[in-house]
Amino acid sequence: MPSIPWAEPLLRGEGTAQRRAIAKAITLLESTRADHRAQADELLTALLPHTGRAFRLGISGVPGVGKSTFIEALGLYLIREGHRVAVLTIDPSSTVSGGSILGDKTRMEQLSVHERAYIRPSPSSGTLGGVAEKTREAMLVCEAAGYDVVIVETVGVGQSETAVAGMTDMFVLLQLPNAGDELQAIKKGVMEIADLVVINKADIDPDAATRAQAQITSSLRLLGMHGNAGHAHHDESLWHPRAMQLSALRSEGVDRFWEKVVQFRTLQTANGRLQARRQKQALAWMWERIETGLKQAFRAHPAVRGQLPDMVTAVTEGRIAASTAARQLLASASVPTN
Repeated sequence: MPSIPWAEPLLRGEGTAQRRAIAKAITLLESTRADHRAQADELLTALLPHTGRAFRLGISGVPGVGKSTFIEALGLYLIREGHRVAVLTIDPSSTVSGGSILGDKTRMEQLSVHERAYIRPSPSSGTLGGVAEKTREAMLVCEAAGYDVVIVETVGVGQSETAVAGMTDMFVLLQLPNAGDELQAIKKGVMEIADLVVINKADIDPDAATRAQAQITSSLRLLGMHGNAGHAHHDESLWHPRAMQLSALRSEGVDRFWEKVVQFRTLQTANGRLQARRQKQALAWMWERIETGLKQAFRAHPAVRGQLPDMVTAVTEGRIAASTAARQLLASASVPTN
């Protein structure tokens, strides 16, 4: 990386020098300046051969379920087991400043200061599922720096948790006992994409946690039986989504959780599904970037820039249908429409 000398410590450094290089790299990736984007592409190309060896874990759940407490307990456990842990926390964006509003990093007091952990909070900037636009690229930076477990925490609202499931190796959904969340999760479809459902705060009401686990387990089996041959429970070579309970605050059950993650990784690696999942995600990422780039190029087109203000006014005033306006703008940019 001759043209980016400050990036050298990212691969070969350690301690403060490496952390500073990681922070600079992610900031560069998040920049919207054209010259920074060119540098970022060069950086990613150089880092790519050093990526792919970490396990990517997605964590989501409703606000208040204890995601930050769980991630800190898990991170500290993994560090004791010899791992290096990177955490990318995605906060909702402020409508005033555009910055993060939850401050998840401050909730992980012990993990955030540990030398074998790296935590990067990023504003969601209004992107789908609360997943920051550059989170995939930030994951590659952390992997190249030698972090072998990368955790992505999402905002955990709405149906768009599919965004984090589409960039990680395993998607974990956190639930609360005795809060009716198991039924809500089934209705909004998030249960269909969960590889593991964790009932947190099980120590508050053990009976409720046990009931929730039984209900969720039954729901997962039902979802798996409806036309999804990949979830056939008689096939032991496949991973079947399941539920468990723990208490992150007391660090009870964190070891059992990681045992299930290791089991998932072993099974999915052996049957080839982990590699296939990553390949599918890489292609989806490419098309997502293409769509974003096309939208930016369209808005920058001289003919579109000239017509857009008047067209926006006409649509907002009801003088022209939105679909008609879109077709006319596309035609002015010489984009074929159906």
